[in-house]
Amino acid sequence: MNGVNAESPTRPAPDGLTPALARNIDAIMQRRRATANTASLQERAAAAISRFAGSMIFVYIHLLLYGIWILANLNLLPGVRPWDPSLVILAMEASVEAIFLSTFVLINQNRMAAEDDRRADLDLQVNLLNEHETTRLIAMVEAIARKLEVPIEAADELRELKKDVAPEAVLDRIESEMND
Repeated sequence: MNGVNAESPTRPAPDGLTPALARNIDAIMQRRRATANTASLQERAAAAISRFAGSMIFVYIHLLLYGIWILANLNLLPGVRPWDPSLVILAMEASVEAIFLSTFVLINQNRMAAEDDRRADLDLQVNLLNEHETTRLIAMVEAIARKLEVPIEAADELRELKKDVAPEAVLDRIESEMND
């Protein structure tokens, strides 16, 4: 590769992406694969069942099976004797299936909520770092402007922008506003 390290952030990125964006996408996908690989057998099973239960194939299978069951037990299929004419067995089976499916969906949602919490924590850390870096850049640009004797407009606003954000104070204020 012309002596360029394959891991370099300056390597050409595919599909018109910037190298940094391509690297970030790769890192996210690696993290998702690692998370998926560390999921327990039960978590993987619950996710697979939830995916299948949320598919149109699942709907078609149920339409077919329940349709045949209902038609047969209403004595509408020639040559098939009804075995559940009151459809009580069908109702019981559907209820038990609903209980299990909802449990699998909840297990999967809990796992996804935990992933969302981790992503939200990462977003918060990146945003706080970005805020800190931006604050430092504002201070540096102000110092350059003063050195070059460039007039600074909105000095009060600039002083405010140079202050670091205290995330605890922001959260406290939001919580107090929500509780009022």
